[in-house]
Amino acid sequence: MDRPIFIGSEIYRGSSYGPKHPLSIPRVPTVTDVSRAMGWLPDAQFRLSPRARPKALLSFHTEAYVNALQAAETAQEVDEVTRKRHQLGTVSNPVFAEMYRRPATAAGGSMLAAELLAEGGIVYNPGGGTHHGMPDHAAGFCYLNDPVLGIQTLLLRGLTRVVYLDIDAHHCDGVEAAFAGDARVRLISTHEAGRWPFTGALEEDAGGNAFNLPLPKGIGDDGFALARDQVILPAVEAFRPEAIVLQCGADAVEEDPLSRLSLSNNAHWSVVSALMTMTPRLLVLGGGGYNPWTVGRLWAGVWATLNGYEIPDRASPEAETVLRGLSWTRQARGPTPETLMTTLRDAPRPGEITGAFRQDVTRLAGRLSAWV
Repeated sequence: MDRPIFIGSEIYRGSSYGPKHPLSIPRVPTVTDVSRAMGWLPDAQFRLSPRARPKALLSFHTEAYVNALQAAETAQEVDEVTRKRHQLGTVSNPVFAEMYRRPATAAGGSMLAAELLAEGGIVYNPGGGTHHGMPDHAAGFCYLNDPVLGIQTLLLRGLTRVVYLDIDAHHCDGVEAAFAGDARVRLISTHEAGRWPFTGALEEDAGGNAFNLPLPKGIGDDGFALARDQVILPAVEAFRPEAIVLQCGADAVEEDPLSRLSLSNNAHWSVVSALMTMTPRLLVLGGGGYNPWTVGRLWAGVWATLNGYEIPDRASPEAETVLRGLSWTRQARGPTPETLMTTLRDAPRPGEITGAFRQDVTRLAGRLSAWV
């Protein structure tokens, strides 16, 4: 393909997990609207996401679970047996109007992206990245696991070297469980130490094909750059990937209410820029992110980076209108700074690098020879 492809859908517009849920905020609509307002998203680069058929989901999810998810959407309720067995109708994974159609659309988008990448290119599916979904139950706001389904599609196309990189603040437990020990897939994850789901310890290698690097609370751009340059990018390069799938969760930035990391969005964009030169096929997904302004700005900047657009010091008047139109009732860290409504790029946040973290990076870097 000549230009990167953006996969989106109107199902995300107005869809909410409920007013008190962290995913009550608009995310995909915001990145779509900001990207269009900046002149970065012409119609020729936009593809409408299909909804994955139930049968297609069975390559990872159980039939009983897919049936239960569809039934819960239809009835808008679950019984106690279903709640316990499939973790539906819980505080984290509530019953809501589009609880099957919305994740099935994200899954369809990631599977379509993998098909589009058959001959090479770049595809962006910001509605994807639901990395906690398990075969028979929902987990961590994730009802289906679109990264797994997308990677499976790439493997079915005959690829034998796929890197899955996850820079969300939460560990990618569902994806790691799906591909543990699979020599065709290399799993690399940075995530906040001691944060739910409490997996992904430094010593955990998923049967030999995973690098897990927990990040200490409060880490900034300099610490992340150390991890990027000494662990992430060397690990990617060593595997010589035919495709890279990047889960680019936006919840590791300082203003997010569900983590205690302190990155700027520049950290994410630097990874995106580097990966573009390391593979003939790049699929970028969304993921976590629970502050509407930081998510929209970060993911719009991802799209700009994928296209080689310069991110200006000030958002366009049209993009500023989009950002000022957002609202949020979960402002856990105080009032919204004016810069989140007028700019797209954060100021750098260098942060301290602890000696313990330097040691962790050195330990992981020393394991790279086993990955070649």
